[in-house]
Amino acid sequence: MTWRQWIWRGLLALLLLIVLYQLWIFLHICWWVQHNPDSSAFMRDRLELLQEDKPGAELRHQWVPYSQISIHLKRAVIAAEDSRFVEHEGFDWDGIQKAYEKNLKKGRIVAGGSTISQQLSKNLFLSTRRTPWRKLEEAMITLMLEKMMSKRRIYEIYLNVIEWGNGVFGAEAAARYYFHNSAKGLTAAQAAKLAAMVPNPRYYDSHRNARGLLKKTGIIQARMNAVSVP
Repeated sequence: MTWRQWIWRGLLALLLLIVLYQLWIFLHICWWVQHNPDSSAFMRDRLELLQEDKPGAELRHQWVPYSQISIHLKRAVIAAEDSRFVEHEGFDWDGIQKAYEKNLKKGRIVAGGSTISQQLSKNLFLSTRRTPWRKLEEAMITLMLEKMMSKRRIYEIYLNVIEWGNGVFGAEAAARYYFHNSAKGLTAAQAAKLAAMVPNPRYYDSHRNARGLLKKTGIIQARMNAVSVP
């Protein structure tokens, strides 16, 4: 067998692995249309890191249905993270352009243009390791989520799996951890503060009265009633 034949066989084998991986992701998404995920790739990564220091560590996480999450939190997170969530099909091109211009002006990354669907794609399937193909994979998963799931279902899963503190995941665990309340019982002010924590939850877990957090909480609360939720 010539070296060219070996290269072609290697490329075909690689292509087959890629197709099988995409099929694996697709089947998971199909299953999660009706069934709740037990965890996410990001949750497993965080648990592994926590257990390196404390072998018996566990995540704080409790799934709650969409109807048991406060409308205030639903509005607050969309106002903070993706105001056009119910309108776009997975990608907010205007938001991406604005983030690019803001980062270019500042000379560093100060804003992201990721939608809630894109963030869920990363959380569910992708590790925290940055690779050259990670953005492409994220885009493909986002398209699958948007085609297979309703906006309501995407948002329900998102609110149940995102990180809200050191080992704290999902709306119910966050509400109980920070406010000794249920996700359904969160007030507008509490919801706005949780939404403000989303970009940097572990930092804000230990800096709960940071000036920037309090300022952002006020901005989010003022915007909450102007957004639409699924």
